[in-house]
Amino acid sequence: MADDAAAPVAGTPGSGAAPRVAVLGASGFAGALAARLLHRHPHFELGAITARAEAGMRLDELYPHHRVPVELTTPDVDRIAEGHDVAVVAYPHGASSEAVAALHARGLVVLDLSADFRLTDPAVYREWYGDVHVAPDLFGTAVYGLPEIHRDALRGVRDGGRLIAGPGCFPTASILALAPLARAGLVQDAILDAKTGVSGAGRKLARTTHYVDVSENVHAYGVAGHRHQPEIRQELVAQGMDTGVQPVFVPHLVPVDQGELVSAYVRTTRPVDPDEVAALYRDAYAGEPFVELTGAEPGMRDVLASNVARLRTHVDPRSGHVLVFATIDNLWKGTSSQAIQSLNVAFGRPEDEGLLV
Repeated sequence: MADDAAAPVAGTPGSGAAPRVAVLGASGFAGALAARLLHRHPHFELGAITARAEAGMRLDELYPHHRVPVELTTPDVDRIAEGHDVAVVAYPHGASSEAVAALHARGLVVLDLSADFRLTDPAVYREWYGDVHVAPDLFGTAVYGLPEIHRDALRGVRDGGRLIAGPGCFPTASILALAPLARAGLVQDAILDAKTGVSGAGRKLARTTHYVDVSENVHAYGVAGHRHQPEIRQELVAQGMDTGVQPVFVPHLVPVDQGELVSAYVRTTRPVDPDEVAALYRDAYAGEPFVELTGAEPGMRDVLASNVARLRTHVDPRSGHVLVFATIDNLWKGTSSQAIQSLNVAFGRPEDEGLLV
C-alpha cells in the first residue's frame, strides 16, 4: 500500500474498527438510556459518559436498572474529541449548541438530542426560542433524525455535515401519524391532542413534581403555543402539506411514568374512504422495522421500553375526519433508542441492531 493511502475512518465498512461513542449529559433520562443502549450495542463502543454534578459516580449507582458500570466524568470537549468518533449530546435546549459546535469542528459525528438544531428557518427559531443561536454557521445544516422520513439523508451523514438533530418526542409521534396524509396532499387542517408521561419533563422537573399534582389528574399545558409545534409543521410541510396549514397541537400531562399517545383529528382536502387511507399507510410504512399498523386503538403500554411506533387510522363516517392514533415510548422511540436507530443508519449497520430488546 502506498504511504499516502488514506486510512479507513473508524466505523466505516471495511475499517474493522467499531465507532467509539461518548454521551454528554448521561445523568439525565435521555442520556442515561442512550448510554445503556450503547453499552450493550454489538457494534458501537460506549466511551466516556459525562455529567457535571454527578461526576465521579457510576451510572449504575444513579440508575441501577440500566446496569451500566461506567463512571461519569466531567465533560471535556478536547478529551472527548481525541478518543471518540461520535458524540451523543443530551443537554437541554440552549445548553447544547456550544458543545455540539465544538465537537463538530473537531470532526466527530454529532447527534444532538436538544431542540437547538431541529428547525431550519432562523426567523421561526427566534419566534419560538427568542435566542441568538450560539452556532449560527451550523443552524439549518443538521439531518433531522427520523429514519422513517429521512433515511437517505442519514446515510450521508458521515460524508456530509456530520450533524444529526434528534426529533422531539411529540414531533416523532405526530409526524409519523400525519406524514402519509401530508404526502398525498390531504391535510386541510389538523388537531393534535397529545398525552405524555411525567418523564417527558426531564429528570430535574420530574423529580421535583409533586405526586399529588400528577396522581389522579390530567391537565393540558403549552396551550398558548408549544415549542414542538413549529417542528411538527416544518416536517409535515416538507412532506407535502400546504404551507397555509397550521396544525393545532396541545399536550397533556397524564399520571404515568413514561409513554406518549397522539390523537390526530384531520379534516381532509377531499372526501376519502377507509380503504384509501389504509392503503396510504400500508404503502408508507411497508417494511419499516419499527412502525406497526394496528386495527385496534393503541395504548402506551403496547410500546413500553421499545423503539416501536404503533399507529391506527379510522375514517369517521359522520364528519368525514380522518383519525390517526400514534403511540410511542417518549424516552425510547421519542428520544434515545431513535438516536441509536439513526446512528445505525448513518454507519451502515442493520437498522434494528441493538434495539430488539
